[in-house]
Amino acid sequence: MRLSAMGDVAMTVPVLRAFVKQYPHIKITVVSRPFFKPFFDTIPSVSFFAFDEKDKHKGVLGLFRMFQELRALKVDAFADLHNVLRSKVLRNLFALSGKKIAAVDKGRAEKKALTRAENKIFKSLPTMFQRHCKVFERLGFPVDLSHPTFPEKAVLTENILNVIGGKSVVLIGIAPFAQYGSKVYPLDLIQKVINELAEDSSYKILLFGGGKKESEILDSLLQQHKNVVNMAGKIKFTEELELISNLDVMLSMDSGNAHIAAMLGVKVVSLWGATHPYAGFVPFNQPLENSLVPDREKYPLLPTSVYGNKVVEGYDEVMRTITPEAILKVLKVLKDCK
Repeated sequence: MRLSAMGDVAMTVPVLRAFVKQYPHIKITVVSRPFFKPFFDTIPSVSFFAFDEKDKHKGVLGLFRMFQELRALKVDAFADLHNVLRSKVLRNLFALSGKKIAAVDKGRAEKKALTRAENKIFKSLPTMFQRHCKVFERLGFPVDLSHPTFPEKAVLTENILNVIGGKSVVLIGIAPFAQYGSKVYPLDLIQKVINELAEDSSYKILLFGGGKKESEILDSLLQQHKNVVNMAGKIKFTEELELISNLDVMLSMDSGNAHIAAMLGVKVVSLWGATHPYAGFVPFNQPLENSLVPDREKYPLLPTSVYGNKVVEGYDEVMRTITPEAILKVLKVLKDCK
């Protein structure tokens, strides 16, 4: 069970791919929100159970109804990869019914030590992938992530090709948004990155976002570049996943798009502001040098937050210490290694 958010749900995918490869005789039922079902469609031995928050599974009675529905599937064990109130209720019901249970340890105390202003302990913590593996290990199924597998690149449909303007030698994705402003690279600097990339006509730069406001911002970044395309609202979510699987590299903030690209086996360059990859949210199978962070000598309190929701006075410009030149250098190296 993992209900939200998008990036966190995406981070379960590489672990489940490794699990079913190592234990092909075990059936997994993923409990999550309906929107995330496409994440799991290509994983063998995995079925999907849609959590209906607004109706059938609302409230305490709804959770008990969901427990009964899941129990009817003859569940032998319950892996709680969320560890919030709803999932705790479910796992306790399974425990009372005699089933094996295990829950993820989010390492809250360690993360607090990493992000606090005083007596900060600046060290790399276990990744969420490792924490998820611990859950399955406690259920009797150790998972080895050292030889990951990824789905084949999707065959792009005629509709997708029409939207992006046909095939291109190199596809570069840019996802410049995040849930919190402290994780968003300044737009004037991302514009410089786009302008530089767009000078190479063999590149197709695809801008990802959602909603009217983000789409309008992406439109402003297009300038007059013929090889830059705003993808917001242009294709269905399933088609977006298919398109992302064909990228040569994705440039993303510390956000869901980084984890979606990584779960599909795409190279990811991630930009970090108030948060830091040491908290355990580095995209899957990506080297640490692909995670570009601000200057901690200038901003020693970094990271100031695990999720980016805490604002620290004087730290609103930290991402400006990540230069467009540094981003372009890493992007072009990864592109050349395709």
